[in-house]
Amino acid sequence: MIEAELKARVRDPEGLRELLRQRALEELSVYQDTYYDRPDGSLTADGRELRVRVIDRSGTRRTLLTYKEPAVDEASGSKPEHETKVADPAVMDTVLRALGAVEYVQLTKRCANYRFTERGRDMLATVVTVPELDGVFIELETMAGADELDHALADVRAVLVDLGVTDDDLTTEQYTDAVVRARRARSAR
Repeated sequence: MIEAELKARVRDPEGLRELLRQRALEELSVYQDTYYDRPDGSLTADGRELRVRVIDRSGTRRTLLTYKEPAVDEASGSKPEHETKVADPAVMDTVLRALGAVEYVQLTKRCANYRFTERGRDMLATVVTVPELDGVFIELETMAGADELDHALADVRAVLVDLGVTDDDLTTEQYTDAVVRARRARSAR
C-alpha cells in the first residue's frame, strides 16, 4: 500500500485544530523517531526511510518499525510504506546496527492525531510541531493502492481545502532534512 499523504505549513493552528475536532477526537502523542541509513547514506540518497518510532500516548507506549520506499509521486512525496510493531526499540536498534545500519538522525514530533472517514476514505490528520523547527505542520494521509493514488491524493487535497489549507501551504520537505539543516546551522554559530 502507498501512504497517499500531503503535508503543509499551518497558518492558523488553533482554527485548524478546532475544525479537526469537529471531525474526530483529538489524540495527543509524542513520537521519538530514530532514522537509520547505510554508512554511505545511500538509503536517504535514494529517498528510502528506515525508522524506529516510539509513540507515547496517554501513558501507553508502543514502538513501530517502518520502511518507506522512494516516492512514487514527486509532487506529494507519497511513498509505499511497510510497518510493523516492535516489542523493544533497544533490541531493534541492536539488530539494525548489527546489520550495518547507522543512525542518521533522531527527532521528536509532538502530534495531535485525528482519525475520521471522509470522501469514503479512512483518513489520519496529524498536526505536528518539531521543537527544533519553526511553525506547525499538518499531515493528511490515507492508504491507497498504486492504481488509485491520483484519486486518493485528490481526496486528501479536497479535505485540506475544506480545512483552509491551500496549495501554497503545501511542502514536501522532510522533517529529517529540516532538522539536520537546523542542527548544522546552530553548530556553525
